[in-house]
Amino acid sequence: MTSQTTVHPDRPRIPSPDQIRRAPKVLLHDHLDGGLRPGTIVDLAREQGYTNLPETDPDKLGVWFRDAADSGSLERYLETFAHTCAVMQTKEALFRVAAECAEDLAEDGVVYAEIRYAPEQHLEKGLSLEEVVEAVNEGFREGERRAKENGHRIRVGALLTAMRHAARALEIAELANRYRDSGVVGFDIAGAEAGFPPTRHLDAFEYLKRENNHFTIHAGEAFGLPSIWQALQWCGADRLGHGVRIIDDIEVDKEDGTVRLGRLASYVRDKRIPLEMCPSSNLQTGAAGSLAEHPIGLLRELRFRITVNTDNRLMSGTSMSREFALLVETFGYTLTDLEWFTVNALKSAFIPFDERLAMINDVVKPRYAELRSEWLFR
Repeated sequence: MTSQTTVHPDRPRIPSPDQIRRAPKVLLHDHLDGGLRPGTIVDLAREQGYTNLPETDPDKLGVWFRDAADSGSLERYLETFAHTCAVMQTKEALFRVAAECAEDLAEDGVVYAEIRYAPEQHLEKGLSLEEVVEAVNEGFREGERRAKENGHRIRVGALLTAMRHAARALEIAELANRYRDSGVVGFDIAGAEAGFPPTRHLDAFEYLKRENNHFTIHAGEAFGLPSIWQALQWCGADRLGHGVRIIDDIEVDKEDGTVRLGRLASYVRDKRIPLEMCPSSNLQTGAAGSLAEHPIGLLRELRFRITVNTDNRLMSGTSMSREFALLVETFGYTLTDLEWFTVNALKSAFIPFDERLAMINDVVKPRYAELRSEWLFR
């Protein structure tokens, strides 16, 4: 009797959409105000008397957000956040948005997430910075509880963001430090890179380093190598938000494919500095012309510390499963590749080492091994 199999055991197996959804995922770069459910925006706008929404039908509103983000107009892209932030000005709204964020991520197979938001953008109706942080933290805990009731496990940490065009970075850094044992795992700066270098906020980064706290910096997305260099060598960032422009310091010989890394690219790879890459979002902001041209392909091949992220799930119409599926379709990645991205993210997370290690060994690796073995039982 001969043995037959439809898939050779040594041949790479492309994961199915269902396997991608069930695979454990880790998310390090996701904005709370960029991930609301369209229906929630409509509800909150009605409750709060906000009348400036471009659409009041949730389905049409979701399409409007994606179209605006895809328009190529920075003005229209920024307008999308004006609407989401407008309905996130009360404790109740912040609690709901945070809880639904955790629920949605857990439903998508995310087991650990660091969600960032700027407390200074939620003060228009009289909340204090502390009240904003506490409402979001309580929402995340509620979302974790609801997810568990639905058979999913997720842990969510908050990153407090300061806007790089403003002057409250030290204040927000101090806030992050006060709540570091109450759900806040680190600090970030975000906003337009050009004209607002990270060195404008050196006092905040020096403070965080003295306090042995963690921080990431948006760098190397719209702006190039100087932004990355300053974030690392002047500010001391633990991770780089996006970092796609590190590709500008890498040369590939067109004839023989030989790759040469410049000094900064070599430093980033040698020091295992995590790059929080957001493929779909990067296409919207012009960091790459297509996914096939996205630097993530070469950087993965060169074994940089790449992580895969969503950035703004509402504006990009995306999820972690969708980001993984697009990479699988474009680069032929297998479950082993997806596991590599996931382990990279956990290695780079801002929770204690023993907890990261336990999550890698007890959650991520066993579940990927189980998914890889499914072909044996078909």
